[in-house]
Amino acid sequence: MSGIQGFGHISGDPVRDLRMEAEQFKEFATEMADYIANYLENIRERQVLPKVSPGYLRPLLPDEAPQKPEKWQDVMADVERIIMPGVTHWQSPRFHAYFPTANSYPAIVADMLCGAIACIGFSWISSPACTELEVVMMDWLGKMLGLPVEFLACSGGKAGGVIQGTASEATFVALLGAKARKLREVKEQHPDWSDYEIISKFVAYASNLAHSSVERAGLLGGVKFHLLEPDDKLSLRGETLEQAIKEDTAKGLIPFYAVATLGTTSCCSYDNLEETGAVCNKEGVWLHVDAAYAGSAFICPETRHHMKGVELADSFNFNPHKWMLVNFDCSAMWLKDPDAVVNAFNVDPLYLKHDQQGSAPDYRHWQIPLGRRFRSLKLWFVMRLYGVQNLQAYIRKHIAQAHEFEALVRKDERFEIFHEVTMALVCFRLKGSNEINENLLKRINANGVIHLVPSKVRDTYFLRLAICSRFSESSDIQLSWKEISSLADEVLAEARPGK
Repeated sequence: MSGIQGFGHISGDPVRDLRMEAEQFKEFATEMADYIANYLENIRERQVLPKVSPGYLRPLLPDEAPQKPEKWQDVMADVERIIMPGVTHWQSPRFHAYFPTANSYPAIVADMLCGAIACIGFSWISSPACTELEVVMMDWLGKMLGLPVEFLACSGGKAGGVIQGTASEATFVALLGAKARKLREVKEQHPDWSDYEIISKFVAYASNLAHSSVERAGLLGGVKFHLLEPDDKLSLRGETLEQAIKEDTAKGLIPFYAVATLGTTSCCSYDNLEETGAVCNKEGVWLHVDAAYAGSAFICPETRHHMKGVELADSFNFNPHKWMLVNFDCSAMWLKDPDAVVNAFNVDPLYLKHDQQGSAPDYRHWQIPLGRRFRSLKLWFVMRLYGVQNLQAYIRKHIAQAHEFEALVRKDERFEIFHEVTMALVCFRLKGSNEINENLLKRINANGVIHLVPSKVRDTYFLRLAICSRFSESSDIQLSWKEISSLADEVLAEARPGK
């Protein structure tokens, strides 16, 4: 074994080569497992934000790929030398930016198995287990959330779930399904209208606090998107949506799609699903629910009041890969009637057909790409190896830590809370100008101890602190507040008259 330089050694005996390659893999994988465990368990020792400049990596690598295989030990050494200096450590308990990206050992192991099986699950026959486990796991997950049975495959109807790559994909898939459904309806009423003429009249709706990917879905789908003003609690109300639909219909436009957000990225506000759903049902508008972040918390019954009215939606999506310990990518989407999506995406060449068509989903018709990974393994491993109760406890712990940080902010009269804390996100700011808060954020991120990002709603600039790491403890919350409070002292001192 000592003479082998890489995985590409050729001896002339393919059986022997394969055996030696497997032995090397075991050594390499064992070393990597140790490295991963040490990295995660000691992640507090790493500075959360890297101190590198754009282009730092190129001088550290050769100009071309090696002609001959290198030792895996050298590759391992270069992970620490080349990669880690440029990594932002999302799993650090001092990382409070954006929203969490989930991570757990069961999910990591599941990804290893997914990579080993390496099937491309575009149809049932391409790997039956890949399709069928996904169907069952999406039912498991839907039941954990308390989704109405009409979203689940076990209902015996057309409904069911599918794992998309991201919530952005789910929003776009739902838009395309809604577009195809409405196009078919209008063509039946106006058979003399061209597809272009009809689609040019289409209009979709969302709150102006919806994620940027919602508006982007409209750009990609070639339709108008009207972003509507939420109420004083930053919730899109049914009356606002109904008025917009009425005005657009009077202009000759055709409302066809709306997105209700449960847990906005800017401040974790919630659109009124019950009201917007009633309007959409009355007007024949497809309602998609984007609960990308907050949806994970709905496995806890005490949070489900935010979902009131979900039975009125046509599609629902959240990201287990954000906050439910399932590694990226795993975005869970349910469709009451997937036919509109299937019909929109159905290109069925002979080489993709099989004898069991119609007996199980061919998920290539439920998504943008043809190919797909065996992502349901991650859900299966995580749900089995944690159990519902431990997953709930994990969510509740993060929410409690957010309230712990909120209490620290409220005790300091220099600060104010921008929006109600309902999940594991705290939106706060120094009382005063936007400029002073911008200066505080710059100071925080430049110092490198913790990492935050800002947001802005109705011209008010504020800081967001999200509880992101599964390693987060009360001591980390206290450390983060100490860092923020100390740097606020510096910023306020500099802002005093005469300085």
